[in-house]
Amino acid sequence: MELSYLNSTVHNHSTLCDGKNTLEQMALAAWQQGFEVLGFTGHSHTPCDLEYCMSPSRTAKYKAEINRLKAMYKGKMNILCGLEWDQFSDDDRRGYDYWIGSVHYLCGPCTGRYYEIDFRPQDLMACMRDDFGGDGMAMAEAYFASVKEVAAQKPTILGHFDLIKKLNLVSTYFDENNPRYKQAALDALAECAKSVKVLEINTGGVARGYRSDFYPSAFLLKEWKALGGDVIITADAHSTENLRWGYEQAAEVAKAAGFDRVAVMNKDAGFDFCAI
Repeated sequence: MELSYLNSTVHNHSTLCDGKNTLEQMALAAWQQGFEVLGFTGHSHTPCDLEYCMSPSRTAKYKAEINRLKAMYKGKMNILCGLEWDQFSDDDRRGYDYWIGSVHYLCGPCTGRYYEIDFRPQDLMACMRDDFGGDGMAMAEAYFASVKEVAAQKPTILGHFDLIKKLNLVSTYFDENNPRYKQAALDALAECAKSVKVLEINTGGVARGYRSDFYPSAFLLKEWKALGGDVIITADAHSTENLRWGYEQAAEVAKAAGFDRVAVMNKDAGFDFCAI
């Protein structure tokens, strides 16, 4: 039987990084909800972060616990050991079943400070003020330049392409309709298409109340389709109740952008395709 996009969830976090539930709790919930494939993607160790990324010791525990769960659920559900790898990570991507490439930080060109761009509004404001002269558009351009650098590493999936908009719901930092913003995003997307085939439609920002639209924005999805890319629907779940959050709405968004199929990760961490 063909694997449905509704039964594969491959961007998920646990208490070993910034999730609310343990790996075992997430696995049990996924099995109870009828998933056939569950992929974990703990945040890779990043020296500039001591808060929500996995430490080396937690990374070792993460791998060992997932191996245990793979054996526990063998024949019932396929579990994959993935990684969400950040631009500034020092983790070795080898040895994982797959990896998602993401940008969560900017390094200030003036101060050298690392800013989490998706967590504290005051940090994003400080980044814009102290390192970009109050120019939020320049900050967004720097973000998209970083996304291009991550994409060049050829991740299995490119994560939440326009995460820089997460805290920008009321245009606090920049105007998402400004041609300058759109051009920076489109230029980055075109460059990413040279190295990456699969872009995620990530429902996590909406699930957690930060946004009313998914990542990436509709104009970017349409351009990704024109560039010949594929999309995969992910929940970026940080808790058991969000493992499949917004999947059907995301499928409708994909269809509106011109897609008639979505990628689905299978038990071998490869991609099958499912009509929508």
